[in-house]
Amino acid sequence: MEKFGLIGFPLGHSISAFIHKAGFESLGLNASYEILETDPEDLVDRVKFLKRENYSGFNVTIPLKLPISLFVQEVDKYADIAGAINTVKINSDKTLKGYNTDASGFKRAIPDDIALKGCSVALLGTGGASRAAVLALSECGVDYIGVYTRNIPNAMDYMGYMRRKFPQITFDVFQIDQVRDLSKYNMLVNTTPIGMQGRSADMTPIEKEVLKTMGENSVVYDVIYNPKKTILLKIAEDLGFKTINGLDMLIYQAQSAQEIWFGRTPDFNKMKVAALENL
Repeated sequence: MEKFGLIGFPLGHSISAFIHKAGFESLGLNASYEILETDPEDLVDRVKFLKRENYSGFNVTIPLKLPISLFVQEVDKYADIAGAINTVKINSDKTLKGYNTDASGFKRAIPDDIALKGCSVALLGTGGASRAAVLALSECGVDYIGVYTRNIPNAMDYMGYMRRKFPQITFDVFQIDQVRDLSKYNMLVNTTPIGMQGRSADMTPIEKEVLKTMGENSVVYDVIYNPKKTILLKIAEDLGFKTINGLDMLIYQAQSAQEIWFGRTPDFNKMKVAALENL
């Protein structure tokens, strides 16, 4: 039996095991998927464990999408551009190759009737999911991204990197606590954990009075999938905005991970049913 897993911290909210097991079953595979909660300071030992115990691959979530890059010998194009890794394949010689399937998952989850070419996007957060979102948004043809963060000095390396990688996009950085007006944006994307089940489910990164400043045809995209409808998305729906939650993104990136591990495509619908049954 091939073994796979998810590393990150905390992972009490994760439904990845249910999604992946449904994917394995749809492919007729005898494989296991474990939730392996991993504190950042234990990452070295965790990688040694995964190699020693003959795992075939693993997924990576916050806050390890950037630090895991220190342990891989090779990365795919998307991981290289995004600067973040969420899927790893362990080769037979125990070398690791890192991939980013978050970017394609983020993009594929946007409904076809939402066109972003030439649009402006407010992006909350500067972590691994934020980087994947920028990559996806660049492929959608956005012109401007305003990045909102708690700590502007800490975000300067991120901003410099994004400006070099995506010169066709204009970037500005703002203090998230001081946001008052979002009227220039067509879409708002939350990549922070604010609103996530088990951590801050009763909170929103943007208050209603501020969200209200967006135009009437705006889109609010929250990459959080648990709960299915965060406080942010509830507010956005109340205001009549189109909303996208993180569930389809999660399933698409899991589907892509299995394509990397097996060279075959698992059944998206069966994976989504498993996700919904366990939320």
